[in-house]
Amino acid sequence: MMQRKFLFLPLLFIALFEANAQSPLSVEYIMRDPKWMGTFPSAALWGDDGKQLFFQYNKDQDPTDSLYKINLDNPSQIQKVHWPEAKGLIKSNASFNRDKSLRLYREGNNLMMDSPPVGNPVVLLEWFEEFNNPKFLANESEISFNSSGNIYVLNRISKNIGKATNIVPGAKAFNRSPLEAKKPGFLEAENLNLLREVQEREEAKKLSRTYRESLANQSSKAFAFYTEGKNISNLQISPDKNFATFAIFTPPASNKNTKVPDYTASSGYTEDLNSRTKVGIAPSKTEIGIYDLTLDTVYFVSTANLPGIKDLPDYVKDYPEKSWEPKERELTLSSLNFSPDGKRAIMQIRSFDNKDRWIAEVNLQTGVLKTLDRQRDEAWVGGPGIGGAFGGGVLGWLPDNEHIYFQSEATGYSHLYLLNASTGKKIALTNGKYEVFDPFISRDKKFWYLTTSEVDPGERHFYRMPLMGGKMEKLTSMTGNNEVTLSPDEKKLAILFSYSNQPTELFIQDAKVGAKATQLTAGQSAEFKAYSWKDPQIVHFTAEDGAQVPARLYLPEPAKKNGAAVIFVHGAGYLQNVHKWWSTYFREYMFHNLLTDLGYTVLDIDYRASSGYGRDWRTGIYRHMGGKDLSDQVDGVKFLVNSHGVDAGRIGIYGGSYGGFITLMGLFKAPEVFKSGAALRSVTDWAHYNHGYTANILNTPEEDPIAYRRSSPIYFAEGLKGNLLMAHGMDGCKCPFSGCCQAFAAIDRTQKR
Repeated sequence: MMQRKFLFLPLLFIALFEANAQSPLSVEYIMRDPKWMGTFPSAALWGDDGKQLFFQYNKDQDPTDSLYKINLDNPSQIQKVHWPEAKGLIKSNASFNRDKSLRLYREGNNLMMDSPPVGNPVVLLEWFEEFNNPKFLANESEISFNSSGNIYVLNRISKNIGKATNIVPGAKAFNRSPLEAKKPGFLEAENLNLLREVQEREEAKKLSRTYRESLANQSSKAFAFYTEGKNISNLQISPDKNFATFAIFTPPASNKNTKVPDYTASSGYTEDLNSRTKVGIAPSKTEIGIYDLTLDTVYFVSTANLPGIKDLPDYVKDYPEKSWEPKERELTLSSLNFSPDGKRAIMQIRSFDNKDRWIAEVNLQTGVLKTLDRQRDEAWVGGPGIGGAFGGGVLGWLPDNEHIYFQSEATGYSHLYLLNASTGKKIALTNGKYEVFDPFISRDKKFWYLTTSEVDPGERHFYRMPLMGGKMEKLTSMTGNNEVTLSPDEKKLAILFSYSNQPTELFIQDAKVGAKATQLTAGQSAEFKAYSWKDPQIVHFTAEDGAQVPARLYLPEPAKKNGAAVIFVHGAGYLQNVHKWWSTYFREYMFHNLLTDLGYTVLDIDYRASSGYGRDWRTGIYRHMGGKDLSDQVDGVKFLVNSHGVDAGRIGIYGGSYGGFITLMGLFKAPEVFKSGAALRSVTDWAHYNHGYTANILNTPEEDPIAYRRSSPIYFAEGLKGNLLMAHGMDGCKCPFSGCCQAFAAIDRTQKR
């Protein structure tokens, strides 16, 4: 009996092989290399002059996507870009001045400057070693860059160069110059004697060291900041050249990675791979240092006065037997974000439990914080443009050096805000039951450009809006996903557009309301176009708590309808698959076309925790995965039975990763609803998953074991009654195979009782 339940393929999959002649599609056909579908563009990029569009393409049987271009004066011709031209497009470490009339970039060890779109590159500096982060300072006559753990400043007019910081690796007690030459060993000495090229190279290094030491001495600064063995990162200088800041990350010694066997190692032996650490890791300590370049001293940002830093989470009420002592929570600190004139700075701070995000102004003379905005979420802080527990998100200054901008879910949806850093006045630039994506400021600093889902959660459109707020102008009009890249002069849009049954193509359009988009690529193969790919209906059904759940519905032709249904559960949890554009789950989409051809009804649900629907939907699974996200699948079944005549006894469910997890929960906790299921690379016990994802939703196993007990399939294996297929690769690091083994053991143990 157990063998039948373990290895018995779900009835719906057996039916595919028995009824394959009813559809021109097959599983083998769908699972081929996707190149059979055609050639589709990605990663659009404008040339500096705005007359050429570059993009990735796999035209002419290239083994991988290569760079192609279209000249807009001859848009019908798609040309491959060969390496010499492609190399010229790569501007390493590129940055611009305020009006974007000048561009800095690195070419080898040379600091270059040009004037887009004209070009005319000039070499500003031939440096002796690698450097990065070249930036114009506030006066734009000076340029800073990082080299060997310090900041240097070049005056591009006088050509003078100076060392701004004096950061020394190691401990002060030893005070040994890192530039001191060591005595060469035997082989090194032989090479120096015998190989002229090596000798010349070493002589050049000596000259470089001498030059660097001369720069260090040039500042005549006695002060040095010793790193004491700690790693310095994110080193930057303020635009007014008065301060430098850096981060120090100190990882805990207690964390260890999960080991995953690599059965395909080149050695021929099974070897261990380092996978991610499990949930419950200790946080790294973050410190942000401020290097006062006028007073030659270093001090650190103080977070002690953050409001609510000792707040306990709401879930502590479920553990009255525990003693919960309020204490300062562990924090993740972002780098400072300087105002354009360099006189002010803000930063983002997050609690490691990700229940708080603070945006604060930093007093550059003291390191003390003044909180400007606090976003608290008893579940976890997140959403588009907001970032996660380890930072990220939209945050910056307006050109007036007074207002900052950021995104927040204060209304339940991620919107764009302005806040006056002096007065504290905050205004919402966008508002409504939709979300904002990727806002940026126009070249003339008068407008915002942004993408939103205002029209419909399943559509993305590109807008323009006045800098201080006002009416949004919708610039795109094609129904689906409009992924826009703005031309350098901001007069044209390059649009990567797709629809539900149409893969991505490249369009161009004037940046005007009502302008018509012109298609530049048409990559569908004849084979792909020969099949009539279905445009699934977007429907909504009512969940048990009254919520309206969105779903994609695939209906067979009435004459083919067999009364059975398949529920598909997308992966990732926080992902949207009910939309009007080409899905990243394109193979599953094709499989659903095949199922529909064979008479099955298919429902693809954006269950609770899916993205695109605001904060409450996103956090609907907090402390209970397999709760509302599972009941949404059950309510979807009721919808199919009541509204589309599906036989309640002939319903299966499948999905991968998070979809595999829900499939297990469905077969274990609702066996009367789902008769068959296929769980692919599923998570079986959330206590064995990674911290960054799991701790947001379930907290940690040590502090909130209740959440893990009710969320992990391994505790519900005794509920299995139907037909379950568990398919799991043995070499994956994300959902390790060991979890599948644990589930098998749990099922075996409970079924034998």
